Amino acid sequence: MSTINRTTVSDLRGAARLAVDATLGITTLVERMHHTIQLVHPPLGASRAESTRGLTGLIYKTIRGTTRVIGKGLDAGLAPVAAFLPEGESAAGRNAWVSAINGVYGDHLERTANPLAIEMGFLHAGELVDPERPGDVVPHASGKVLLAIHGLCLNDQHWIRDGHHRIAGTAEATGHTMVHLRYNSGRSISANGVSLAESLETLLAHWPVPVAQLAIVGHSMGGLVARSAIHHGTAAGHAWRGLLGKLFSLGTPHHGAPLERGGNSLDYVMELSPYVAPFTSLGRARSAGITDLRYGSITGVEQEFVPLPDDVKCYAMAATLGQRRSLLAERLVGDGLVPLDSALGKHTDRSRSLALPKERQWIGYEMGHLDLLGRPEVYSQLEKWLR
Repeated sequence: MSTINRTTVSDLRGAARLAVDATLGITTLVERMHHTIQLVHPPLGASRAESTRGLTGLIYKTIRGTTRVIGKGLDAGLAPVAAFLPEGESAAGRNAWVSAINGVYGDHLERTANPLAIEMGFLHAGELVDPERPGDVVPHASGKVLLAIHGLCLNDQHWIRDGHHRIAGTAEATGHTMVHLRYNSGRSISANGVSLAESLETLLAHWPVPVAQLAIVGHSMGGLVARSAIHHGTAAGHAWRGLLGKLFSLGTPHHGAPLERGGNSLDYVMELSPYVAPFTSLGRARSAGITDLRYGSITGVEQEFVPLPDDVKCYAMAATLGQRRSLLAERLVGDGLVPLDSALGKHTDRSRSLALPKERQWIGYEMGHLDLLGRPEVYSQLEKWLR
């Protein structure tokens, strides 16, 4: 029988705040639709900023006010209860849905100080690592560190596929100490890059033994977060940059993902009609992390090109659902989310290509985006490169 603990109450507070925010957003959307319908001849793409007036406006204002009062009452009532409850351990199911919510609304959760917002942290064997006291959790650390960074809407537990923790096995086989990064994937990639750069500086400065080499493996968005951290760490003159020897990206959309570009185009088309335009606010509710995937932005400046670091050996692993190389499989299908060229850093404009040597590229066939996390052939190749 499950026991109510602090984590449970914290989740309830976070869910209640999110429900209140959603209610306020829907109320505003309906009011804007109401205002547009009242117009005799609404102009094409009319502004949706207007509110209704008179009795109608008062009704909408009352709904918003009542929603806020109820929300504050729930939050104030639950907050003191948590102090009297025991700490709770996070279950895999709970981590999965919280990670998914953070991926979609993470920047909003952070901006509103929602308890559901994930704070960046390092983990070893499932335990949270204090960057200033890593020896408490990693007593038998080696001088070679392998950092794994998950992708959008995922977490460290998604590296375990079909009961196998292959990346941990690869780390052990190559003499590396395994460390995972857990982070709010809804924040902008650049913001997460800055935070990771600073956290790595602290962690490796306090590592139990002198660090000889750092290697990073990033899946999907994780590869962009790693590149962003390298970019910001270099600019800040961080010491850990000199320890980084290898960077591996697994299905990383280095030049963006078509699905996000399609979503952005749909928003533009919807805005052309004053009757449909209010609904674009729902589409635009997607997080900064997701919109950064449009072009694979790692600096906060859309489409700014950043080459791979010269002092780091960089590798790219890509997947395609096709059985062999073909135009359809590579450019349109890819691994289901990321086209092959984007995952390999290739670009039609050679000046924007990541120019990875052939020997540092690997392609998995009949393989989807998430298959890269657990297929044995992926880790067989990764182990060869790590050695």
